[in-house]
Formats: sequence, structure tokens, C-alpha cells
Amino acid sequence: MLQRPIEPRQYRAIRYTERLAEAEAVASVGSKGDSYDNVMAEALNSLFKAECIRNPLLRPNGGWKNVGDVEIAVAEYVDWFNHRRLHGEIGLIPPVELETNHWASQPVEHYRQNPVLTEVRSN
Repeated sequence: MLQRPIEPRQYRAIRYTERLAEAEAVASVGSKGDSYDNVMAEALNSLFKAECIRNPLLRPNGGWKNVGDVEIAVAEYVDWFNHRRLHGEIGLIPPVELETNHWASQPVEHYRQNPVLTEVRSN
């Protein structure tokens, strides 16, 4: 019986699994139908589509003209999402403010300083 050749996506999956094993890492992706690993990405994607893509207030009249317009809209949305959106689950502050407060409350780690090359000379 002839075997079907390995398709490119199967090859990538095999290489991915091998690289994880080499790095002694655990895959963060679930099995087919397992929603636990993808729930955060799916929630963000749903928010993005509702708040940016499908929102007529953010979409220009007649839609975006080209990929550059969409890239700018995405960048503006991500900036708003992280820096100005008041998040109810974290005390009605933007996510960046929560992260800044978190790191400001952490003790400072002192690392051995390595000399940094400041000049390059050519012979």
C-alpha cells in the first residue's frame, strides 16, 4: 500500500514537536477541540473585531482603501487597548498602568555588570 506524502503543515508540526522536545519545553497548544489554551486569543480576537473592524465609528466611510490603512487602524486600536482603555477587571485603569504599578512594586535585582564596548577601532 502506498503512503500519502507528508504535507507541509504536517512537516511543520513534526519539526515543532521535535524543537519543543529539544528545548525541554511543553507545548502551550491544546488538542483539537480543547478551548482552554486558545480562550485568551479568541476573546481578544472577538473584541478586536467588534471594537475595531466592525465598528462603523472607526471604519472610514467606504471602508479602508488599502492594507496600509488597515495596519494604521490596527496600530491605533492596540495603542488605545493598552494605554487608554479603562479595564473593569483591574480597577478601571489601563493595562499599561497596571503593569507599570506591578513592576514598580517589585524589588530591584542587581546583576553583575559586564563591561560594554563603547569604541570600535579598525586597523
